[in-house]
Amino acid sequence: MSTLVQYVLDKHERPMKDLRISVIDQCNFRCTYCMPAEIFGDDYAFMPQSELLSFDEIVRLVKIFAQFGTEKVRITGGEPLMRKNMDELITRIKQVEGIQDVAITTNAVFLVRQAKKLKAAGLDRVNISLDAIEDDVFKKTNGRGIKTAPVIKGIEAAREAGLPIKINMVVKKGMNEDQILPMARYFKETGDTLRFIEFMDVGNHNGWNMDTVVSKKEIIDEIHQELPLETLEPKYYGEVANRYRYKDGSAEIGVISSVTDAFCSSCTRVRLSADGKLFTCLFASEGYDIKKMLRSDEEDKAIISKLVKIWTRRDDQYSIDRKNKKPVKNKIEMSYIGG
Repeated sequence: MSTLVQYVLDKHERPMKDLRISVIDQCNFRCTYCMPAEIFGDDYAFMPQSELLSFDEIVRLVKIFAQFGTEKVRITGGEPLMRKNMDELITRIKQVEGIQDVAITTNAVFLVRQAKKLKAAGLDRVNISLDAIEDDVFKKTNGRGIKTAPVIKGIEAAREAGLPIKINMVVKKGMNEDQILPMARYFKETGDTLRFIEFMDVGNHNGWNMDTVVSKKEIIDEIHQELPLETLEPKYYGEVANRYRYKDGSAEIGVISSVTDAFCSSCTRVRLSADGKLFTCLFASEGYDIKKMLRSDEEDKAIISKLVKIWTRRDDQYSIDRKNKKPVKNKIEMSYIGG
């Protein structure tokens, strides 16, 4: 193995500690803010299997990233559980020296059958996307007319398997802002951590503008009026959610506020698309083709050299640039890069 390289820093002295890996670009939902059905229709051409990184290629890259001090790996998509044998990949990633935490972001529908296998494979936690607790609203947000029951059953399966759970709710004005309190009430009772996410301008097709954003302040104020909250300190450097706890101690919530309260200054995340392109920002316009290096028999040291150059030149702070009204280029779609 190559000489250990720890904590390579970018231009803003941010380390590369979190690796998010998209394993598939397909999804069984068509959420309006991610994969709107009018764009991602029945005739949409998704990646062929041959274009996806293999498990061997993914694990090789995880081993390389671990040499830079990367500690956390998040498996994303699309819907990652649509890819076969994910428990096998989790097992292999967990065996990589230096990786301390492996998580999956999923819509939970497939957890009913897979939660126990994933837990046995070593999965540390699961982030579950759910944008409404009431069926009428949720059927519209997911673009498939799916009720909440399959997701709730997936959440229950994860809980029964012993997987720590976080629920992610994207809040968009005119879509589901009336679900803020119902979601808070529901998950306060279950004790699961609920995180509200300000509607972001990821990609180019989700109809984003500032008028559709429900701010962190608005979310917290609404909940606090009925369910009193107190502020919590961050658990670690680079934590994206502002944390709060109900004053009765029953549960915790968080707000990810990349629009109204940007956290670019402490961003430690790097993203790998399903076809092996590396992105240093969720809002990036283009990535770096790492798969080409993997499939051209490059040695690890060549890939390491490339990654060092990419990260040390990194200057991304899109949310700050947006606030300062800098020109915006076309951005990669969320379903391609992962959340």
